[in-house]
Amino acid sequence: MIQDKPVADQPVVTSDRFILRPLRASDAGLITHYASEKRVAEMTSHLPHPYPPGAAEAFIDRMSVPDRTEDAWAIDGTSSDAPELMGLISLTRMDRNQSEVGYWVAPPFWNTGLASEAVHALVLANPLGNRTMFASVFQDNPASARVLTHCGFEYIGDAESFSVARNTTVKTWTYLKRMG
Repeated sequence: MIQDKPVADQPVVTSDRFILRPLRASDAGLITHYASEKRVAEMTSHLPHPYPPGAAEAFIDRMSVPDRTEDAWAIDGTSSDAPELMGLISLTRMDRNQSEVGYWVAPPFWNTGLASEAVHALVLANPLGNRTMFASVFQDNPASARVLTHCGFEYIGDAESFSVARNTTVKTWTYLKRMG
């Protein structure tokens, strides 16, 4: 049997009820399943709806190249008898030792504290050694704003971002977390 190895050399981050682990090829099915959900796609700037065939595999491939600008982790609950993929969380590198946090959680796990715990674990681990982390959320998604403030992010202003799934520009709230 061939082991399904992680696609990137990234640290595993542990939490009480899950681990954040590098993506692996076998995640494509669940990524496709959940990213195809319109409610998930419309709360992100980058997920298209409908979610095209092969998009998850292409995303996993992009996360495997050595010179990538983004690291993504699966929120894997198998250590607590939960599904092996409950959502994704990522850090996109910016200049001056900064990153932008992005995340989505599958609908069955909404309102369970999973997103807050994942963001908190990633911030605490600070796997890229960032000085600062940023995040933005659509203004019609106050639950994601609460995740960020719960994890110590400070509101710094309003902006706009294009949503591929909505095919329009959406107002956002931007947040900042100074590390250390």
